[in-house]
Amino acid sequence: MFKLLPLPQLLDAWFAWANWVATEEAKEGEHPSGHQEFLWAVEDDPELAWEAILTALQDPRGKYHLGVLAAGPVEDLLSLHGPRFIDRVEAQAKSDPAFATLLSGVWRYNMSEEVWARVQAAAAREMSP
Repeated sequence: MFKLLPLPQLLDAWFAWANWVATEEAKEGEHPSGHQEFLWAVEDDPELAWEAILTALQDPRGKYHLGVLAAGPVEDLLSLHGPRFIDRVEAQAKSDPAFATLLSGVWRYNMSEEVWARVQAAAAREMSP
């Protein structure tokens, strides 16, 4: 088994990958491992992944990668561990408009109908007047 990166290194690796994806070089060659590192965290240590998502959202580098954060780690976390995290997701969306906005970039992927409906409702809170 491999060892997960600590939070600061996980985020540095993920932001390096997200920056790489946004470049022309992303079409060829090897890519940084940040995406895979975050996926491993989602799968094997969802608490670390949750903390990383919240930290990435607050990180100044995060504003450039919100779509990738939503359609990657957030979507994966809710698809794999939705019932465990949906209460926290709703509470975070209620108290943090940036998080509610982030949820609008999440797709259903493998979420249950119940979790998906609750994600959509939490995201819609930010869009209502």
